[in-house]
Amino acid sequence: MRFNIDFVSKRKWWYALSLLVIIVGLIAMTIQHPPLNFGIDFTGGNILQVKFHQEVNTEQVRGVLEDIKMGNSSIQESDNNQFIIRTVELDENQVNNVISNLRSKLGDLDVERNDKVGATIGHELTVKGIKAMLIAWVLMVIYITIRFEFLSGIAAIIALIHDILITLGFFAIFRWEIDSTFVAALLTIIGYSINDTIVIFDRIRENFKQRNKETVEETVNRSINQTLVRSLNTSLTTAAALLALMLLGGETTRIFALAMLIGVISGTYSSIFIASPLWVDFRNMARNRRRQSVSGKSRVRNAH
Repeated sequence: MRFNIDFVSKRKWWYALSLLVIIVGLIAMTIQHPPLNFGIDFTGGNILQVKFHQEVNTEQVRGVLEDIKMGNSSIQESDNNQFIIRTVELDENQVNNVISNLRSKLGDLDVERNDKVGATIGHELTVKGIKAMLIAWVLMVIYITIRFEFLSGIAAIIALIHDILITLGFFAIFRWEIDSTFVAALLTIIGYSINDTIVIFDRIRENFKQRNKETVEETVNRSINQTLVRSLNTSLTTAAALLALMLLGGETTRIFALAMLIGVISGTYSSIFIASPLWVDFRNMARNRRRQSVSGKSRVRNAH
């Protein structure tokens, strides 16, 4: 299937659409406190895993927690009457109170796990996640500059920042809870998105060697259209797997799958509609700057 869509000439519309979504997300993060709905991996808390000797459902467990003013706790049901309960940070007496209430109201149980995650660990996780992203961006700029050119690297990094902001924006707007898997999802989104962008840049480079009277915009459009089916097929396949993981994978993988799903959609969009058109704009600005420099030098020589 061949396409002949003019992506580049409408690039201001694509920029405007992205800016609109990003600005809404930034506003949501600005007016809310905290800006994101941080889970216990960031704020600190307890993870309590219990196994009942009799059949119990999630609503019964939540009812007991509501009775002791802990109704906001996250409850994940697993096999064989096991439940993973995520709460705010509790001391030993409070944990014993939760267990005794569950035991007295729902029957005998075994405590399989009782872990405490401090807020200090959450802060450390955030800092390391940001450092990992910055290092990844620097290495990507170096790689793309060596393989293509510096302007391509800058355009690709801006597209990656776009994907991160879009994902953060959706989580801020809908107040979805984020945990440590969210950081892993962001790093995975960066790798996925840059791969799609490099495929398009590679085709642009090949077509530039073969172009005759085509303008830069026409060559870029042709390159995007030639890789469009590949980009869409890859994204749809990945999205289908992530959707299945989000719906059927359970609570522990849901945040990761949801963040990845948003990132894959945003990454496909940015590779097609943002990165390549940005490169065109950067290239045109650099060319105009060189012309102005040459023109300025010529005027100086003529004046002398």
